[in-house]
Amino acid sequence: MLHYAIVFFVIALIAAVLGFSGIAGAATNIAWILFVVFLILAIVSMLRGRRV
Repeated sequence: MLHYAIVFFVIALIAAVLGFSGIAGAATNIAWILFVVFLILAIVSMLRGRRV
């Protein structure tokens, strides 16, 4: 999940450098959502690991 967030962030950077602001904005939003999902799943995984 984190890998895909980084990939979309790199796509957003490349699109921003090339002037594609719409694609850059969309890729940034996707990267942000994937990163938040990764953080939530990582926290849940750590909490469940401590209880077992």
